[in-house]
Amino acid sequence: MPMIGGPDGRGDWGVCDPAESRNCRTRASVLLRGDDGRAVLIDTGPDLRAQLLAQGIERFDAVLYTHAHADHIAGLDEVRAINRAIDRPLPVLATPPVLEELETRFSYAFRPWSPPGFYRPVVVPRAVHAGETVDVAGLRLTLFEQIHGRTLSLGVRCGPLAYSTDVVDLPDEAFAALAGVETWLVDCFQRSGPHNAHAWLDRVLAWRARLAPRRVILTHMGADMDWAWMRDALPEGVEPAFDGMRIAFR
Repeated sequence: MPMIGGPDGRGDWGVCDPAESRNCRTRASVLLRGDDGRAVLIDTGPDLRAQLLAQGIERFDAVLYTHAHADHIAGLDEVRAINRAIDRPLPVLATPPVLEELETRFSYAFRPWSPPGFYRPVVVPRAVHAGETVDVAGLRLTLFEQIHGRTLSLGVRCGPLAYSTDVVDLPDEAFAALAGVETWLVDCFQRSGPHNAHAWLDRVLAWRARLAPRRVILTHMGADMDWAWMRDALPEGVEPAFDGMRIAFR
């Protein structure tokens, strides 16, 4: 938010108040950082450079992709700066179809590294699958399948925290992976449904009733998810995310 357009060409805010800074939202992405300082980035959206600079993030150790839509992969070129910071190729984890799409769109990033230096991003693919638990950069991540309209996405569980962007439905296996979650970041694109690819508030609240997490944090919010409305309307234990939000978990 805002979307491109608007009466003066400076943004279509929907019902969101442009004077509220937390209504200005870049594309969904999170960084998971372990106690040893190593970190895994989830998705490289087209806003990645601005996001890293705004949050003072100068390096991470791997990228996990949830799916291959442009708003989650189009910032892959910015990985070159991370290559330079860590002085090595960067592992990227994704399902085989997502890796295939990434390599089709960013073939140059998948070519072998020719040291010294990095004049292009260099990544090393690592195939993962829903249902697996993988160890990466000192973090143990459990991956589960989500339905995202005509395609699938990966949800991620890391200890008591889980991240479910770009989801409209969850199979039983996903609910099993989410059992006992304490903090859940979850896609909530709009106030009311239905939507063919993204969850809406009533659906998220139904999932919450089934899983009973202590804290639900809404992400990937669209043009009718105004900050002040959410502050006043959301039930206790449910809150909106905002750019730069930090969450402690163990």
